Amino acid sequence: MTHDTSAYGLWSLVILNSAIFLMFAFSFFKPQTARDWRTFSAFAAFIVALFVEMYGFPLTLYVLAGWLQTRYPGLDLLSHNSGHLWSTLLGEKGDAHFGPLHIASYVFLGYGFYLLSTAWNVLYHAQRHNTLATTGAYAHIRHPQYVAFVLILLGFLLQWPTLLTLAMFPILLAMYGRLAVTEEAEMRKHFGAAFDAYAARTPRFIPSFGKKGAAA
Repeated sequence: MTHDTSAYGLWSLVILNSAIFLMFAFSFFKPQTARDWRTFSAFAAFIVALFVEMYGFPLTLYVLAGWLQTRYPGLDLLSHNSGHLWSTLLGEKGDAHFGPLHIASYVFLGYGFYLLSTAWNVLYHAQRHNTLATTGAYAHIRHPQYVAFVLILLGFLLQWPTLLTLAMFPILLAMYGRLAVTEEAEMRKHFGAAFDAYAARTPRFIPSFGKKGAAA
């Protein structure tokens, strides 16, 4: 293994990238309630953990170093490209940034941030008028903002998988699922039959492309 310079220990990039993405997400999500802050805090923890390994300390590569060196002789573990583990494991050649998974990650990230922004706009106006949010993305799924966060997380996992973020992902899924159920109980209590009718025709997380109906 040879390398000219390490791609890690760049803590200024850890701080800068974490700040940019968190401020970007914050500007779209605009947390207000305690539930909103829990949602955003969990997302923030994932983002910070990701960039710490991307530019600071490559914990995953160190843990897997022995196995990677045995299976991929000559792999430069301290190069940036080595952190794109999916590309390495799939045997992709060339710059990982131009691989299909990396391109797909941009699609997930772009649509995730777009969905987060448009969903918040609908929710903001609904809250101002004390009505149910049922238009825009809310006409297709009951929790577009949670889905948006999951799409963004998936986008980052396609780019740069780490042991920590892969472990965090199912935990965050379960957390967002519980928050959605809690939120729905409050909406049902507040809006009654109107929410029941909305829930009956609108899936919770996954849009229905056939006949409309409730979905978990």
